[in-house]
Amino acid sequence: MKKKFGLTIASIMAVSMVLSACGGNNNESSSPSAPSESSKAPSASESAKPSQAGSPLEEALAGKYKGTKVTMFGPFVDVDQVKFEEAIKAFEEKSGIDIAYEGTKEFEATVKVRVDGNNAPDIIDFPQPGLLANIAKTGKVIDVSTFMDKAKLESNYNKSWLDMATMDGANGKIMAGIWARSSVKSLVWYNKKEFDAAGYKVPQTWDELLALTDQIAKDGDPAWAIGIESGAATGWPATDWVEDIMLRTTSGENYDKWVKGELPFTDPIVKNAVQKMSDIWLKKGAVYGGTKSIVTTSFGDAPKVLFDNPPKAWLHRQASFITSFFPEGLKSGEDYDWFPLPSIDPQYGTPALVAGDIYAMFNDRPEVRAVMEFFTTGESIKTWIQSGGVIAPMNDADPSWYTSDVERKMAEFVKNASTIRFDGSDLMPGEVGAGTFWKGMTDYVSGTVSLDKAIEEIQAGWKK
Repeated sequence: MKKKFGLTIASIMAVSMVLSACGGNNNESSSPSAPSESSKAPSASESAKPSQAGSPLEEALAGKYKGTKVTMFGPFVDVDQVKFEEAIKAFEEKSGIDIAYEGTKEFEATVKVRVDGNNAPDIIDFPQPGLLANIAKTGKVIDVSTFMDKAKLESNYNKSWLDMATMDGANGKIMAGIWARSSVKSLVWYNKKEFDAAGYKVPQTWDELLALTDQIAKDGDPAWAIGIESGAATGWPATDWVEDIMLRTTSGENYDKWVKGELPFTDPIVKNAVQKMSDIWLKKGAVYGGTKSIVTTSFGDAPKVLFDNPPKAWLHRQASFITSFFPEGLKSGEDYDWFPLPSIDPQYGTPALVAGDIYAMFNDRPEVRAVMEFFTTGESIKTWIQSGGVIAPMNDADPSWYTSDVERKMAEFVKNASTIRFDGSDLMPGEVGAGTFWKGMTDYVSGTVSLDKAIEEIQAGWKK
């Protein structure tokens, strides 16, 4: 999963994103040869079934590569590793290809050493696309668009997923990988039974959200449960709020410039997003425990007050993983539900902020191509979806695989989102995204510094 989840759960889930996955580098060739028409990828909508004679995936399923091995490396360990290996089991049995997965809790510290030492596995799972982007510039990542059918990829992924997979290579743009699983972050959770009984309505716009916040206060309760304490990673939930609001107040292009450092935190566009967040976070009576409690409340403990009897707060914005922190015995769709963080500026719609895993290819052999093509299908994560906690970025994932209407609704939200973007702090250099951004937001919310001082403090991270 994404790095900050890793930091906090070791101390939930962790895709990337987030959406994970060893052999000599490019041991067949330094770059893939141009594929013939017969080697294009099969239709993802046919869930890894043969679709074109002679394609690597079809040949793999026909047993042509039986006895071969494809090495894979990533951050999946423990329960996640078990779920990943279960998801690929049927493909391994039918194709005869052994996908030898190696997981580690020290992924970030290890992966660059492996790649720089020309000891990269065939496939690497990156829960942080920013890390992959840095490696792609070295020319060591295979451009998967050289052997995958563009039209079929476009039919099976929202365009935003393909845009996020397109990165700078050594000699121009390449498609640096394919998206395998995801989690959704733009969600506002609520106690459904109590919410409905109180007569509250799900807001469709930002103004309606602010009005609901005021109404709940008038009824005697703070509307929001918010906590950003997370040990060494304190502050990350605040960055998620800013990222979500950025997507609703400016273009996806500006968001991309922002995460690359081309649009500074001191720009009015970014400052406006933080101010929008402040309309809730700093509003008297809007947050359970008051604004200053936000910094000292653990992100995992924050939503629990929604389920007190009676509720002490009513709304909590957090990613799909947060249900793991809800009290035991609650039923999704009955005891709790979610709605997307509403649109702010209608021209930008209601975007989806996501985390997830992007699989990149480092060695070009037919069996590796076949495995990569398999990973573009919903079938490749079917059993994982059925076990809960994963949203497929692929359009061909059957809605019936999801364990609840709550998760099915998430999948539909991502599928139909006007714009999809990855968690911004995970795309930024660590000195910023997991450094000054976390700290600057914490200092601002705690009242230690002004907004202007906070964004200057955050921007200074780009110089480190």
